[in-house]
Amino acid sequence: MAKNERKTENVVRDELRQCGYYGADTDIQIEEQKSNIDDVKQLMKTASKSGGGGGGAPEFIISSPSSADFLLIVECKADVKDHESSSIDNILTGTEFDESDDLRAKRIQRFAVDGVLHYAKSLSKKFNVIALGVSGETKKSALISTYLWPKGGVKPKRLVAKDGATLNGIIPWNDYIENATFDPSVQKLRFDELMGFAADLHEFMRDHAKLTESEKPLLVSGTLIALRNKGFVASYNVVNPAQLQKDWMRVIQEEIQAADIPQAKKDNMTQPYSSIGVHPELGKATKSYPKGPLHELIDRLNSKVWPFISIYHDFDVVGQFYGEFLKYTGGDKKALGIVLTPRHVTELFALLANVNKDSKVLDICAGTGGFLISAMHRMFKSATTEDERNRIKKLGLIGVEQQPNMFALAASNMILRGDGKANLYQGSCFDEGITEAIKKHECTVGMVNPPYSQADSDLHELRFVKHMLDCLEQSATGIAIVPMSCALASNAIRAEILRDHTLEAVMSMPAELFYPVGTVTCIMVFTAHKPHEDEGRKTWFGYWKNDGFVKTKNKGRIDQNEVWSSIRDRWVEMYRNREVHAGESVMQKVTAADEWCAEAYIETDYSILTQADFENVAKNYAIFRLLGLHETESEGDHANS
Repeated sequence: MAKNERKTENVVRDELRQCGYYGADTDIQIEEQKSNIDDVKQLMKTASKSGGGGGGAPEFIISSPSSADFLLIVECKADVKDHESSSIDNILTGTEFDESDDLRAKRIQRFAVDGVLHYAKSLSKKFNVIALGVSGETKKSALISTYLWPKGGVKPKRLVAKDGATLNGIIPWNDYIENATFDPSVQKLRFDELMGFAADLHEFMRDHAKLTESEKPLLVSGTLIALRNKGFVASYNVVNPAQLQKDWMRVIQEEIQAADIPQAKKDNMTQPYSSIGVHPELGKATKSYPKGPLHELIDRLNSKVWPFISIYHDFDVVGQFYGEFLKYTGGDKKALGIVLTPRHVTELFALLANVNKDSKVLDICAGTGGFLISAMHRMFKSATTEDERNRIKKLGLIGVEQQPNMFALAASNMILRGDGKANLYQGSCFDEGITEAIKKHECTVGMVNPPYSQADSDLHELRFVKHMLDCLEQSATGIAIVPMSCALASNAIRAEILRDHTLEAVMSMPAELFYPVGTVTCIMVFTAHKPHEDEGRKTWFGYWKNDGFVKTKNKGRIDQNEVWSSIRDRWVEMYRNREVHAGESVMQKVTAADEWCAEAYIETDYSILTQADFENVAKNYAIFRLLGLHETESEGDHANS
């Protein structure tokens, strides 16, 4: 009896219906054999499986405006014998294999998986494509294979669940998007696109909105808060420009008032947005933007950023925009010593502190909240119930930020996640009232990136470190990232710190970690309220100069070769086990008078030295003798400068 592919298509329709794809309350669009999406139509014009250059299309093309960069496509075959060819492994690994055009055409015409990957390759020029090959005439006999072809990717991969489980059936649209979204290649792509969008947005705000540098990140964070309001999302397209500006400010105030925050904090948070609420340029209709610049900004953020922030809860979107805008500011990028911590460093801190669902994490220089967000994400991983997650949100995150604008950004970051709002304090971390309040939280972990380059000795970086440690519970872990000068130069504050706390470890970080700001740094790890001398233990020193990131022209330092995760895991393992490796780490007993850096004690690993290394050192020495100075410096030399 002849097999009938229509039966397979009916199996797919039934499964889609069960998973809510045809629901009245969804924006999911299901098209069959063709598409009305312009980009899809264009890409399918030459996608014929016959190889003749004509058009082609899979049985199902599924999309959603709320996840506009994704497509789900399905190719069906009636016979399970026609599920996939023996060439699939070669396709997944990108291995070339001999095949004539005629044999290739027959293969992709016959097999469901081969056919759907053929279409996915064409569509991946503009979409992240989730591709399903389905064979069999009944639900019981059906074989379903699920693949992901990332946008711009050179090959597909098997799509698995977030926990690594194989996907053997059809699942709800949101589950597909969530699983695909957390694929590392898609995550990296979306981040790159977000940063590209931030650069474009900066240009737009400069040219059309006439905003100051401090107002730009506030406009982003305020708009994202407003987009939480369903009424605002439904109405911003239909009101006039002047009314939209008033509505924008009103909705932000409503969202802040609705949050579980003490009234004084609500007032502190609302105030920085007020200048934007009356900005003369935002509420004007222009020839280029008849609905006004504010409408254009809201529309762009709604389509490009809101989907991102609603998925990646561990991502400091506001902080990333702030950092991106900072690249374009004139003058001193270290004004007031503000240097935002790179995301991979905030992630590293959470791992070094080994935070869990029971931790209480303090950051006395919260900035945009990057440390708290990374800590929260890590804490959630050990939480198994909703009560535990709510406890983390309500009790587990404590932050202090002095600058009003920065406080508003940090608070908005927390509101966007529904987390930690009530435990943010606005004011100086040295204020007696704030100090008393944060001590009552009994924090078990402290993280800080203090303001750098403060001329006032009362605001020395180590003064912030000591204050953080003093505010923690006994035996708590305190971690700071500070300029390398704090580890090298003699300073009375170091003796004060060691009198009360133990220096557990110091790690020398990459010289350009904060690029484009040229601050060379190290990470210090302490145990609070355990005097260093009483502990009588050696301190672990790590030489962590290569994090795998490379400097690029337009994107700054990025993990271009995707090696950070393996480097990070090795670093954390070395630290936790206090491993000693020549050229990488060493154990050394130190006092307040000693240098606190690996370079002072580490053994050279002569096995990795090359002839070129020897020649380079000899050449530098010759130049030094000739000119009395070094003209070239390695990255390691910067740490000692």
